[in-house]
Amino acid sequence: MGHVSDLEQFRVYPFAARAVRQVNEAGMLAIVVTNQSGVGRGLFAESLVKKTHRRLTSRIAAKGGRLDAIFYCPHHPEALVEQYRVACACRKPAPGLLEAAAKQFGIRLEKSFVVGDRYVDVQLAHRVGARSVLVLTGVGTNEWELRRAAGGEQPDHVAGNADEAVGWILRNL
Repeated sequence: MGHVSDLEQFRVYPFAARAVRQVNEAGMLAIVVTNQSGVGRGLFAESLVKKTHRRLTSRIAAKGGRLDAIFYCPHHPEALVEQYRVACACRKPAPGLLEAAAKQFGIRLEKSFVVGDRYVDVQLAHRVGARSVLVLTGVGTNEWELRRAAGGEQPDHVAGNADEAVGWILRNL
């Protein structure tokens, strides 16, 4: 979601539903894990995050896809809103959100894939033994340009968008 402060700003990429539907058809779970530090920073209410997630779920469903769950972290260690000012285990790249999903759904994280447009997603995948795909949509292109030459943890694959990422995943099961 980034820092969307109004529900009308929220957009779903046209290929996102198709990507989720392909994941569903392959018998895999489609789970979203997301940092939403804008809550803790006082940029928007947690209720907006929940409304946005409902809108995302319904728009994906309208195109034949199914999100099995959405896990989010509203925390930030320097949050303005005191109740969210914590050093938590759920803020990516910490593994808390994926561990919660694994527990709820019986997921073997080492057999999983993490797709995202930020390097925290790549780091998260590495921390739990999953494979990572960096997508170049959203902020992915900037992240890739800044980090690829810097060394350190690199994605297992770089894809133009979620649809291409799912294609790679299905070929690499």
